[in-house]
Amino acid sequence: MRLPRRVAALAAVLFLSSATAHAVTVGEVRILGLDEEMEANVRVSLSLVDAAGQDVSGRRMGYLVRAAEDETREALEPFGFYSPQIEVERTRDNGSVSVTIRVEPGEPVRVRNSDIAIIGEGSQDRYLQADLDDFIPSPGATFNHADYEASKIRISRRLTERGYFDADFSSRRVEVTRAENAADIELVWTSGIRYDMGPTIFEQTRPVIRDELLENLVYWKEGDYYHQGRIDRLRTSLARLDYFGDIEITPDPAQAVDGRVPVTVKLTPAKRNIYTAGLSYGTDSGPGVRLGLERRYVNTRGHKALSQLDYAQKRKTLTLQYRIPAFAWRDGWYTISAQGYDEQTDYIDTRRIELVGSRSGQYSRQVDLTASLHVLRERWAYSTEDDEDPTTPLAYRYATFTYPSVRADYVNVDDRIFPTSGAGGSLVLRSGVEGVGSDASFAQIHARASTFKGLGDNARLILRAEAGYTTTSALVDMPPSLRFYAGGDRSIRGYEWREVGPRITRYEEDGDGNLRETGYLATGARNVLTASVEYERYFYGNWGAAVFVDSGSAFDGSSPDWHTGVGIGARFRSPVGPVKVDLARGLDDPDSPFTVGLSIGAEF
Repeated sequence: MRLPRRVAALAAVLFLSSATAHAVTVGEVRILGLDEEMEANVRVSLSLVDAAGQDVSGRRMGYLVRAAEDETREALEPFGFYSPQIEVERTRDNGSVSVTIRVEPGEPVRVRNSDIAIIGEGSQDRYLQADLDDFIPSPGATFNHADYEASKIRISRRLTERGYFDADFSSRRVEVTRAENAADIELVWTSGIRYDMGPTIFEQTRPVIRDELLENLVYWKEGDYYHQGRIDRLRTSLARLDYFGDIEITPDPAQAVDGRVPVTVKLTPAKRNIYTAGLSYGTDSGPGVRLGLERRYVNTRGHKALSQLDYAQKRKTLTLQYRIPAFAWRDGWYTISAQGYDEQTDYIDTRRIELVGSRSGQYSRQVDLTASLHVLRERWAYSTEDDEDPTTPLAYRYATFTYPSVRADYVNVDDRIFPTSGAGGSLVLRSGVEGVGSDASFAQIHARASTFKGLGDNARLILRAEAGYTTTSALVDMPPSLRFYAGGDRSIRGYEWREVGPRITRYEEDGDGNLRETGYLATGARNVLTASVEYERYFYGNWGAAVFVDSGSAFDGSSPDWHTGVGIGARFRSPVGPVKVDLARGLDDPDSPFTVGLSIGAEF
């Protein structure tokens, strides 16, 4: 029977009024009795949390509260707690319902039996055996699901990395006995055969480099055992060349013949020319412009060419460089370069031309070596000598040096851009003999080292040191470019660039014709020693601060005149490396001014 229209409308109004009267707002959800990690997992699992702030019916609210216990219990199982005691309470306040969940996790489920094995050829692989030995959770440990899955994935990935492409599970079972708080694990892989390296095929979308040249980078032989690390090493070598914009290396086990996996290397060339231009300004050099042109590949033999001009008002540098691949012994280059340098500042008037021929190569994953031969011709004069007469004509000195040099660079850190663990540094040895292309006999050693220690997730300690020593028959004949200096952003902060060390006094005439001291000129030293301790902490994401102490000296005698600077700094972790702004002050002079330093870029 159909109701009259007015009666139906009245019934609808009464129904909506009743529904509204029983609607409630989901309020705060509190979780008590759990550590931070477990609480976070429970919270993201609760339907109540998803509904927070919403108006729901009384029936819906009842369902959410009832479901909270099961959702909490399920969210605790990944941490090994299968029998928790859970109490759910709700409190009504002016139409809003808040819920408190009290949890007593109870005794965790622990691993009782663990049968983890690999059968087949992989059972004899010592690296895989080491992964099996390190499998967690081990017997007696809490059965943490995340640890179990991570260990399982690590072994599966290692099987693939080491060439066991047919590996699969023959048994994968976990039994949890709640009454006994015990878990039994049975996890067995069948490895199958270990594949070997097959042919390596280079495919360039547009041929720019001869394939036979690139083949020199393949340091394994066909038939050697397969390992993903070899593929990764080849990718790194190709990326270092900077010939290609895209590198894709694909092993194809499905096409293996006699257990040998072919490897296809697809290469897309990068743009041939790189043009750079920019403006510069320095307090000593004045305004300037920087221009550069680099040809990534001059010809199909992989040669490279570079030209750079830094033309400032008082300081000018022109660099020309030509590089030839040298892949027969690790990744490296034969390099011929020429550099002209002209500086005419209030500090010094100097010009030099230097020719360098070098051979570089990667000795190991952590060590790069460079052997070079230098031919240097330098002219220099300091703007004021110690005679207290600024009108004295400049007394130019000239030097010619021909000398070999060996450089070793060591880097073993977790992250080259922002390291928190490891160490790195460099060692340079060079020597010349009087009468054999050099005006004086000399030998030099110069070492730098840095070590990094992470302190939690947001802080690190950085220790740096530098040491240099020169023995020579005539220090006065050593040009400025072969001397040591101290002071400045990357040396002793709190002092100006090259401020610490042997100096001569600068004089100028005032308006009355009287001489007055206007500063000092660093002349460079025979030796250098510096050290630094720095603590960084990041408070807001990539933003942080630092405190530091630097100390050291550049000196000629046997005893350094130690200078110490202290300071604070602001830090920002950018994609290209830390951005550092430092405010520092030297402690050796009560009237010493504060210095401000800016540096940008990776640690190595």
